[in-house]
Amino acid sequence: MPDWLTALLHFFALPEVGLPAIFMVAFIAATLLPMATEPVLFGYIKLNPDMFWWAIVIATIGNTAGGMVTYWMGLGAKHVYAKNHDAAPKHFLWLQRIGAPFLLLSWLPLIGDGLCLMAGWLKLPWRSVLIYMATGKFIRFVLMTLALLWIPDHVWTNIAKWFQ
Repeated sequence: MPDWLTALLHFFALPEVGLPAIFMVAFIAATLLPMATEPVLFGYIKLNPDMFWWAIVIATIGNTAGGMVTYWMGLGAKHVYAKNHDAAPKHFLWLQRIGAPFLLLSWLPLIGDGLCLMAGWLKLPWRSVLIYMATGKFIRFVLMTLALLWIPDHVWTNIAKWFQ
Protein backbone atom coordinates (compact mmCIF):
# COMPACT_ATOMS: atom_id res chain seq x y z
CA MET A 1 0.00 0.00 0.00
CA PRO A 2 1.45 3.43 -0.84
CA ASP A 3 2.84 5.42 2.08
CA TRP A 4 0.45 8.35 1.57
CA LEU A 5 -2.58 6.03 1.64
CA THR A 6 -1.31 4.23 4.74
CA ALA A 7 -0.74 7.58 6.48
CA LEU A 8 -4.23 8.77 5.52
CA LEU A 9 -5.86 5.57 6.75
CA HIS A 10 -3.89 5.72 10.00
CA PHE A 11 -5.01 9.35 10.52
CA PHE A 12 -8.66 8.37 10.19
CA ALA A 13 -8.09 5.33 12.39
CA LEU A 14 -6.87 7.35 15.37
CA PRO A 15 -9.36 6.90 18.20
CA GLU A 16 -9.71 10.65 18.68
CA VAL A 17 -10.26 11.24 14.93
CA GLY A 18 -11.73 8.00 13.59
CA LEU A 19 -15.30 7.75 14.86
CA PRO A 20 -15.95 11.53 14.81
CA ALA A 21 -14.57 11.63 11.27
CA ILE A 22 -16.90 8.80 10.25
CA PHE A 23 -19.85 10.65 11.77
CA MET A 24 -19.01 13.94 10.02
CA VAL A 25 -18.35 12.37 6.63
CA ALA A 26 -21.54 10.29 6.89
CA PHE A 27 -23.54 13.36 7.93
CA ILE A 28 -22.22 15.54 5.11
CA ALA A 29 -22.65 12.74 2.56
CA ALA A 30 -26.35 12.47 3.44
CA THR A 31 -27.03 16.13 2.73
CA LEU A 32 -27.10 17.51 -0.77
CA LEU A 33 -23.28 17.53 -0.98
CA PRO A 34 -21.77 14.71 -3.04
CA MET A 35 -19.47 12.62 -0.82
CA ALA A 36 -18.91 8.96 -0.11
CA THR A 37 -18.80 7.55 3.42
CA GLU A 38 -17.51 4.12 2.48
CA PRO A 39 -13.79 4.94 2.00
CA VAL A 40 -13.49 6.46 5.48
CA LEU A 41 -15.63 3.77 7.08
CA PHE A 42 -13.77 0.97 5.32
CA GLY A 43 -10.35 2.44 6.15
CA TYR A 44 -11.25 2.76 9.80
CA ILE A 45 -12.62 -0.77 10.04
CA LYS A 46 -9.69 -2.22 8.10
CA LEU A 47 -7.29 -0.73 10.66
CA ASN A 48 -9.58 -1.38 13.66
CA PRO A 49 -11.55 -4.57 12.94
CA ASP A 50 -12.66 -4.80 16.57
CA MET A 51 -14.57 -1.51 16.07
CA PHE A 52 -16.71 -2.90 13.21
CA TRP A 53 -20.12 -2.50 14.87
CA TRP A 54 -19.29 0.83 16.54
CA ALA A 55 -18.17 2.26 13.21
CA ILE A 56 -21.29 0.96 11.44
CA VAL A 57 -23.57 2.43 14.12
CA ILE A 58 -21.77 5.82 14.07
CA ALA A 59 -21.93 5.93 10.26
CA THR A 60 -25.63 5.05 10.37
CA ILE A 61 -26.37 7.74 12.97
CA GLY A 62 -24.43 10.39 11.03
CA ASN A 63 -25.94 9.46 7.68
CA THR A 64 -29.45 9.32 9.14
CA ALA A 65 -28.99 12.70 10.86
CA GLY A 66 -27.90 14.20 7.53
CA GLY A 67 -30.90 12.59 5.84
CA MET A 68 -33.20 14.12 8.45
CA VAL A 69 -31.69 17.56 7.78
CA THR A 70 -32.57 17.03 4.13
CA TYR A 71 -36.08 15.93 5.22
CA TRP A 72 -36.52 19.18 7.19
CA MET A 73 -35.23 21.15 4.18
CA GLY A 74 -37.96 19.52 2.08
CA LEU A 75 -40.56 20.39 4.67
CA GLY A 76 -39.37 24.01 4.69
CA ALA A 77 -39.34 24.16 0.90
CA LYS A 78 -42.95 22.95 0.88
CA HIS A 79 -43.98 25.85 3.13
CA VAL A 80 -42.18 28.40 0.95
CA TYR A 81 -43.68 26.89 -2.22
CA ALA A 82 -47.20 26.83 -0.77
CA LYS A 83 -47.00 30.55 0.06
CA ASN A 84 -46.13 31.41 -3.53
CA HIS A 85 -48.25 28.93 -5.54
CA ASP A 86 -51.90 27.94 -5.57
CA ALA A 87 -51.51 24.19 -6.24
CA ALA A 88 -48.80 21.73 -5.30
CA PRO A 89 -47.09 19.70 -8.05
CA LYS A 90 -48.57 16.23 -8.47
CA HIS A 91 -45.46 14.46 -9.86
CA PHE A 92 -44.49 12.71 -6.63
CA LEU A 93 -47.83 11.82 -5.10
CA TRP A 94 -47.11 8.14 -5.81
CA LEU A 95 -44.41 8.43 -3.12
CA GLN A 96 -47.04 9.60 -0.69
CA ARG A 97 -49.11 6.49 -1.42
CA ILE A 98 -46.11 4.27 -0.64
CA GLY A 99 -45.28 6.32 2.44
CA ALA A 100 -42.14 6.19 4.57
CA PRO A 101 -41.10 2.64 3.49
CA PHE A 102 -39.68 4.13 0.27
CA LEU A 103 -36.95 5.59 2.50
CA LEU A 104 -35.42 2.13 2.79
CA LEU A 105 -33.85 3.24 -0.51
CA SER A 106 -32.56 6.56 0.84
CA TRP A 107 -29.01 5.21 0.67
CA LEU A 108 -29.05 4.99 -3.14
CA PRO A 109 -26.57 7.23 -4.93
CA LEU A 110 -28.05 10.22 -6.77
CA ILE A 111 -31.69 9.63 -5.76
CA GLY A 112 -31.41 8.95 -2.03
CA ASP A 113 -31.09 12.62 -1.07
CA GLY A 114 -34.05 13.42 -3.29
CA LEU A 115 -36.14 10.76 -1.55
CA CYS A 116 -35.35 12.33 1.83
CA LEU A 117 -36.22 15.77 0.46
CA MET A 118 -39.51 14.49 -0.98
CA ALA A 119 -40.40 12.82 2.32
CA GLY A 120 -40.26 16.26 3.93
CA TRP A 121 -42.08 17.88 1.02
CA LEU A 122 -44.87 15.31 1.34
CA LYS A 123 -45.00 15.87 5.12
CA LEU A 124 -44.54 12.19 5.92
CA PRO A 125 -44.44 11.50 9.68
CA TRP A 126 -40.89 12.16 10.83
CA ARG A 127 -40.74 9.16 13.19
CA SER A 128 -41.59 6.72 10.39
CA VAL A 129 -39.16 8.51 8.11
CA LEU A 130 -36.43 8.23 10.73
CA ILE A 131 -37.02 4.51 11.32
CA TYR A 132 -37.10 3.52 7.64
CA MET A 133 -34.22 5.78 6.71
CA ALA A 134 -32.00 4.47 9.53
CA THR A 135 -32.89 0.85 8.70
CA GLY A 136 -31.99 1.26 5.03
CA LYS A 137 -28.74 3.06 5.78
CA PHE A 138 -27.73 0.52 8.44
CA ILE A 139 -28.29 -2.41 6.07
CA ARG A 140 -26.33 -0.62 3.35
CA PHE A 141 -23.31 0.07 5.62
CA VAL A 142 -23.20 -3.51 6.89
CA LEU A 143 -23.46 -5.05 3.41
CA MET A 144 -21.04 -2.61 1.74
CA THR A 145 -18.43 -2.94 4.47
CA LEU A 146 -18.66 -6.73 4.56
CA ALA A 147 -18.33 -6.82 0.77
CA LEU A 148 -15.24 -4.58 0.91
CA LEU A 149 -13.70 -6.66 3.69
CA TRP A 150 -14.31 -9.82 1.68
CA ILE A 151 -12.01 -8.57 -1.11
CA PRO A 152 -8.53 -10.04 -0.52
CA ASP A 153 -5.66 -7.71 0.43
CA HIS A 154 -3.70 -8.48 -2.74
CA VAL A 155 -6.57 -7.00 -4.80
CA TRP A 156 -6.38 -3.77 -2.77
CA THR A 157 -2.63 -3.69 -3.35
CA ASN A 158 -3.18 -3.94 -7.12
CA ILE A 159 -5.82 -1.20 -7.00
CA ALA A 160 -3.45 1.04 -5.04
CA LYS A 161 -0.78 0.52 -7.72
CA TRP A 162 -3.12 2.08 -10.28
CA PHE A 163 -3.07 5.33 -8.33
CA GLN A 164 0.71 5.55 -7.92
